[in-house]
Amino acid sequence: MFKRFRRTRINPKLRELLTQTRLSTDDFIYPLFIKAGDPDYKKEIASMPGVYQMGIDEAIRECDALKALGLYSIILFGIPEVKDSVGSDALCEHGIIADSIRAIKAAHPDMFVTSDLCFCEYTDHGHCGILDLEHETVDNDATLKNLGKQAVVHARAGVDMIAPSGMMDGMITAIRTALDQAGFINLPIMSYSTKFASAYYGPFRDVAESAPSFGDRRSYQMNPANRDEAILESLEDEKEGADILMVKPALAYLDIVRDIRNNSRLPLAVYNVSGEYAMLKHAGAAGLIDYDRVMMETLLGFKRAGADIIITYHAKEAAVLLKGSQ
Repeated sequence: MFKRFRRTRINPKLRELLTQTRLSTDDFIYPLFIKAGDPDYKKEIASMPGVYQMGIDEAIRECDALKALGLYSIILFGIPEVKDSVGSDALCEHGIIADSIRAIKAAHPDMFVTSDLCFCEYTDHGHCGILDLEHETVDNDATLKNLGKQAVVHARAGVDMIAPSGMMDGMITAIRTALDQAGFINLPIMSYSTKFASAYYGPFRDVAESAPSFGDRRSYQMNPANRDEAILESLEDEKEGADILMVKPALAYLDIVRDIRNNSRLPLAVYNVSGEYAMLKHAGAAGLIDYDRVMMETLLGFKRAGADIIITYHAKEAAVLLKGSQ
């Protein structure tokens, strides 16, 4: 006698009853890129169709559209007017992200606002902190001090969650200490705890204007070949006080997502990055795939692998499809 698995697949109602993994708009965080200057600015990014740089007022209007789709969580990235060697705009109480947090929370107090905490968008060299020129990399410990300052600036502006992405050793300890000393003991940290030096980030550097002016980020972002190290990175951030862990990118690293899920009970996020998004958008436009089905299958794969949160540029399109299926 053999097992007839098809018995539970033939009837569509039974298939629905037995569905083990489901997507919801509550799973998604939508990235917004806020550009300093004209508050009504809006520019689509050629490499990422449907993704825009926005001024602050335009971002506020975008939040109206997101909420109409049932999306209430965003993550902010800033593009300042002036960049320098230490990313001063990111440390300023009236820098682009601090101003954006205040404006969005004032207009949309029910929107959950996370801030990406890094310096690559704010430095004139495009690296994720203060440079160690002797070794042509980032000075880890000097950068930790600035990350703590940046986190407190965002906290004072009213952010709901901090998401440090620079992959500095000790960054969670430094940020948690700075926040606690400033009185923000209840502000959660979602760490980019396992972030790989990936070729999938290319289009992001167009929208965030953050390409390194020299070298690359392989001295601080992870080697894509290293599975055990990937687990250790996230477990170390858990020890240091991270409240939520993250794997970035997502699509080529679903084994890592599952490994970390199996080794930690903390909530787990994935970042469905720009290159993953762009591949689907351009393949769909070329008629090579059924875009909607491939998009939803990809997002479902992230959740099935163990993700609780999905940061994705597909969030609005997925929300429309989820709403239509109800």
